[in-house]
Amino acid sequence: MHDIRAIREKPAAFDAALSRRGVAPVSAEILAIDETRRARILAAETAQAEANAAAKLIGQAKAKGDDAEFDRLRAEVADRKAAIASLTDEAKTADAQLNDLLMALPNLPYDDIPDGKDEADNVEINRWGDPRNFAFKPLEHYEIPAALPGMDFETAAKLSGSRFVLLSGAIARLHRALAQFMLDTHVEEHGLAETITPVLVRDEMMYGTGQLPKFGEDSYRTTNGWWLIPTAEVTLTNIVNGETLDESYLPRRYVAHTQCFRSEAGSAGRDTSGMLRQHQFEKVEMVSVTKPEDSDAEHLRMTKCAETILEKLGLPFRTVVLCTGDMGAGARRTHDIEVWLPGQNAYREISSVSTCGDYQARRMNARYRAEGGKPQFVHTLNGSGLAVGRTLIAVLENGQEEDGSVTLPEALHPWLRGKTRITADGQLA
Repeated sequence: MHDIRAIREKPAAFDAALSRRGVAPVSAEILAIDETRRARILAAETAQAEANAAAKLIGQAKAKGDDAEFDRLRAEVADRKAAIASLTDEAKTADAQLNDLLMALPNLPYDDIPDGKDEADNVEINRWGDPRNFAFKPLEHYEIPAALPGMDFETAAKLSGSRFVLLSGAIARLHRALAQFMLDTHVEEHGLAETITPVLVRDEMMYGTGQLPKFGEDSYRTTNGWWLIPTAEVTLTNIVNGETLDESYLPRRYVAHTQCFRSEAGSAGRDTSGMLRQHQFEKVEMVSVTKPEDSDAEHLRMTKCAETILEKLGLPFRTVVLCTGDMGAGARRTHDIEVWLPGQNAYREISSVSTCGDYQARRMNARYRAEGGKPQFVHTLNGSGLAVGRTLIAVLENGQEEDGSVTLPEALHPWLRGKTRITADGQLA
């Protein structure tokens, strides 16, 4: 959501910022609707003042026995009331039009975000670890012998259709260990507050974080109107929906492990093999709520939190700044962390960490108040810490051995009761 006052003050700058995201100039349309709305409100207020003044004179006319003036004033008040109702309705219509238009627009990128059309124009800012040199051709995760007994796509397709997987045995346990390891690290080392949230939310919550109105096709809706969350960003961020927080409450730092659900609309033909792109998956999500002056530093801190998980697991990765054409609609700046997948011979996204400024806060009406000050909008940030399924893929592919077994990261051993590998026949050992 955008500040209409900022658009009034600098319409050309607003259009220029949106044009970097491929959006045609829209400030003239916004300001025309805004002017209509404001004019109708002013006219309604003027008519109300006139009606009030006439109403005061009615009693005087009656007391004087001036029936003609009495009737004239009554008719004038009735006319004013009708005009007020009409003008109020017109103002409400314009206000709804303005709100719908502002709600559908993406956030404005920061000035230092690289211009570009897609992922090819993203800019690398960090790289950690060296990809392993294999003495054999590394396999993709769904081809590794150690994974085959515990990764069943055929049964999942029978149960639910394509883009689902049934995990069992050692693979299921490894998946659970990864999520627990991430949560414990974020809580104990990074100071995040562990949170268990619903996975079904109301329309207002999806509007609050920007999934609606424009991206509803990317999510699933139940027949009674709930939405299945595409990420715990929705629930964690909306904790402050409609709140005016005391300054001492900030920053708030949350982490949650949840199921996530996405329709993958528009991704037909992409990553159809294996479990890289699923309709149902698990993610450990981080959300921070801060004062505006703290959000840039918080973004760097959250990026480091996500990177630390990969460093502890010994998984090579790189971090990139997304260009204007590849960044999510709600973000002003996004860092994507891409883990090395030897089976694909490529870096693939495993976390996106975004700062949204006050874009979501305006949609949620989430504010804070410093002592003695006026309420201000908070800033919100979100990031994966990490996508559990993709981390499972990375652990399997980077740890695979020529005999079909998988050597597991040392950091996970305590969460696996000391087990260090998955044998070629799919057993923890």
